[in-house]
Amino acid sequence: MSASNEFLPINPPPGSPAAIRHPNPLTEITMDLMLLIFILTLAAFLGFELIAKVPSQLHTPLMSGSNAISGITIVGALIATGAAGDNTTNIVIGTLAVVLATINVVGGYVVTDRMLGMFKKKGSEGRK
Repeated sequence: MSASNEFLPINPPPGSPAAIRHPNPLTEITMDLMLLIFILTLAAFLGFELIAKVPSQLHTPLMSGSNAISGITIVGALIATGAAGDNTTNIVIGTLAVVLATINVVGGYVVTDRMLGMFKKKGSEGRK
């Protein structure tokens, strides 16, 4: 065994301290990916169930609050993009996250404004 491979065995024997301290990185990635997919699926089902049960009278105030919370997503995407360093893939994904979060916030405010416009009286459109 050469000196460079002495401390980093490629395939340590099962049960050896090196195998216990250094688990298979592919297994860690797979488990992390499965956890993230589980969280995404759970959030999608939970979100669908919550939104389906909201009465239409409460939709506009909840949408306004949701838009304010979505603004935090933009801040998080900006921080993640800034922390990406020189990794081009992370920068592209972070920039895409900023763009999509911005579209989500702006679209939410446009929808909220249109819904609030439905409740204005006909004669009050000129006054603000």
